[in-house]
Amino acid sequence: MSDAVDAAAPAPAPAHPSALSRLRIDRGGPGPSASRRTPWGWVALTAAVLVGAGAWWALPRAVPVQTAAVVTSTPSQQFVQLTASGYVVAQRRAAVASKATGRLIELNVREGSVVRRGDVLARLDASDVRAAIVAAQAGVRQAEAGVRQAEVELANADAELTRSKGLQEQGFVSPQAVDAVQTRSNAARAALASARAGLDVARAQVGVQRVAEDFTEIRAPFDGVVLVKNANVGDIITPLSSAAGTQGAVVTMADMSTLEVEADVSEGSLAKARVGQPVEVLLDALPGVRFMGEVGGLVPTVDRAKATVTVKVRFKQLDARILPEMSAKVSFLSQPITAADQQPVLAVNPKALQKDPDQGQGTPGRRFVWKLRAQGNAAEGQVPTLQVEAVDVQVGRTLGDVTEVKPTQPGALKAGDKVVVRTEQPLKPGDAVRQADAP
Repeated sequence: MSDAVDAAAPAPAPAHPSALSRLRIDRGGPGPSASRRTPWGWVALTAAVLVGAGAWWALPRAVPVQTAAVVTSTPSQQFVQLTASGYVVAQRRAAVASKATGRLIELNVREGSVVRRGDVLARLDASDVRAAIVAAQAGVRQAEAGVRQAEVELANADAELTRSKGLQEQGFVSPQAVDAVQTRSNAARAALASARAGLDVARAQVGVQRVAEDFTEIRAPFDGVVLVKNANVGDIITPLSSAAGTQGAVVTMADMSTLEVEADVSEGSLAKARVGQPVEVLLDALPGVRFMGEVGGLVPTVDRAKATVTVKVRFKQLDARILPEMSAKVSFLSQPITAADQQPVLAVNPKALQKDPDQGQGTPGRRFVWKLRAQGNAAEGQVPTLQVEAVDVQVGRTLGDVTEVKPTQPGALKAGDKVVVRTEQPLKPGDAVRQADAP
């Protein structure tokens, strides 16, 4: 019965393929409400960007400027006609040596020692010279004894000649006997002369050895300062300094009162230098110190290799700090200068000077410069910015390529400060600027 019922029941219908294809799994995509909010989000973002751009555009823009540094200069620079370089030299300088040859046993000076003329600088071993002096003195004594003997012989010959002449007058002695006695007297006189000459030679030999002894003492030839010590105790000193293992000069010294500058001037500029012309000397070893001087002379020859002429410059006043071989820069001036002309002053590029127009009163406006100053502390994490401030100045002389200025407020301007020399637009105090590259 049941089997018949089952056979009569209809089979379930299969699913339609198009309905299965429309089935999807929702993985968290935005629902209908989210899609409706999307346009308002874009509007808010766009508004924020526009507000930020407007704020950035409203900020002050840095003005590009070209700058130059404030420098120090001297009024004497306006009189410079020619500059040359050279070195300090001592006109009186000597490599002190000895004419004798010997071992150095004593050295009394060192570099920097101040000596006077005649001071003993060093001594050589003089034992052989002293022995020669003793021998020469013995020769003198021997010659003196010979002179005394010759004097006695001459006295006896003269006495005998006198007796013979008396006897001849009485007729007891023949003339021939008198002539023989006269001959002995003449011979005794000649022997005395020879003995005296021998004594002079012996004494001269002592003098020669004394001179040789003096050569073993090396003395200062003039007042000066020892520059170089060329030898030490134990060295062999000889005039033939090229000999192996020997030294020629013991010390090198100079008279510091004769210091001059020898500067090389090109022959094309020689017409700008003359004897007696005022000059200003600047030494590399003493920056900031300027010495006044004058041209002492021109060497009358040209260095063919360098096409230059050596000009000798004398110092008006020597300084203890000036030393030989210092490099020097010499400025040849068109007129004499004073000590005030050598005092450093502040100077700027003439393009940095600004001028306010007169206020209708017929008087010139104030003069000032735009000085750069940094704002913000980098140590505190702030980004420094550059601003300009006006510094009132008094304009002075033209010093070459720069102009002398003096700030009306002491300390408002100093060497090394940056000032504006060119700008693309007018400036006012507090404007932000940035340094632009020079064209």
